[in-house]
Amino acid sequence: MRAGELAMVRGRLEEFSSEVFAPLVRRDWLEKGRLYLRGLLLDGRRKSMQPMAERLGVDHQRLQQFMTSSTWSVDQVRARLAWRAVRVVRPQVWVVDDTGFPKDGTASPGVARQYSGTLGKVGNCQIGVSVHAATDTASCPLSWRLFLPQSWDGPEAEARRTACRIPESEHHRPKWQLALDMLDELSGIGLRPAVLVADTGYGANADFRHGLEDRRLAYVLQVKAEMTAHGEEAVPHQPTYSGLGPRPLPRYRTRPLSLREHVLAAGRRQGRAVAWRKGSKAAMSSHFVLLRVRLAGRRPKPAEDGTIPLVWLIAQWPEGEAEPVKYWISNLPADIPAKDLVRLAKSRWRIEHDYRELKTCLGLDHFEGRSFNGWHRHVTLVTAAHLFLTEQRTCPKAPARA
Repeated sequence: MRAGELAMVRGRLEEFSSEVFAPLVRRDWLEKGRLYLRGLLLDGRRKSMQPMAERLGVDHQRLQQFMTSSTWSVDQVRARLAWRAVRVVRPQVWVVDDTGFPKDGTASPGVARQYSGTLGKVGNCQIGVSVHAATDTASCPLSWRLFLPQSWDGPEAEARRTACRIPESEHHRPKWQLALDMLDELSGIGLRPAVLVADTGYGANADFRHGLEDRRLAYVLQVKAEMTAHGEEAVPHQPTYSGLGPRPLPRYRTRPLSLREHVLAAGRRQGRAVAWRKGSKAAMSSHFVLLRVRLAGRRPKPAEDGTIPLVWLIAQWPEGEAEPVKYWISNLPADIPAKDLVRLAKSRWRIEHDYRELKTCLGLDHFEGRSFNGWHRHVTLVTAAHLFLTEQRTCPKAPARA
């Protein structure tokens, strides 16, 4: 936003910052929080602390002290942002995803040579895991976690951890576990998704799926074609008990097939054309085959009678393709309409829009500090700026409170 545009919404920004920064009990923290938020919203090529301070006409040490060495907790601010985001966005789904933060050096917390979807290759970067509230028309992050690779654990990493002020409680955890941790934190403040969606990095992980099921969360997850499953009609067999040792558990005697094999056996004719949303020129549609299957793999979770629950298999099989190009699974009810199932499967697209705006316009990946807490504070305040802009787009004429 240009300075004049920001001045025009000053009243709304004051109201917004007063609510989300209410946990900042010290007046100077509140003032610095508002300064940082204005710095993120103002136009500028870089949104690191020194360039923002120059545009704001303040000493950058004020921002640096607020972000790296002050003692305010990000948790309460994050909770207020999450509640406000849910009220504004009215999400149809929550989306779990992650994004890369390219780095040149090795001193930033969590930096390592690792695969980043942002880079499309292995590179020197940080990885941030996020949960977003989304509809087809609006979305906003709800929470963030910085992924710590295994190289940031152990005695050899002690000096780097100390320099980055990484708490003793923070160690390497898989990205899927960070996502579950965020879902638990959000549930703890009374927020739960109607449906959760994620890409194959999460959907292909059995531990993540079981974690969602244990929390009784509905999901639509993109998966790989190689994942295996039993057909809808498959039933478990109870082996005869010999009378010696533990009683054998029921098991399926049929060989599970890959999801690709299930769909190819059904054939493209078993599918239908489904439109999932309006595009800029026309409705977006494709051909989908929908089947009911029982997931197999290494860690299925059968019921006491050995039955593996049925789930939806959604396969996108465009015209002219020899086989499907994308696969999803879902534990949503058997009577859900096909168009709703496909729409939910396709709802991840909005998050790419989030990441572009967060990085290009608001400086999500511009933080140059070396503090673990500072990173989480920066992404939280960038989320605040993004939510403020989302509010202006969804309700541009809403008056600010007096």
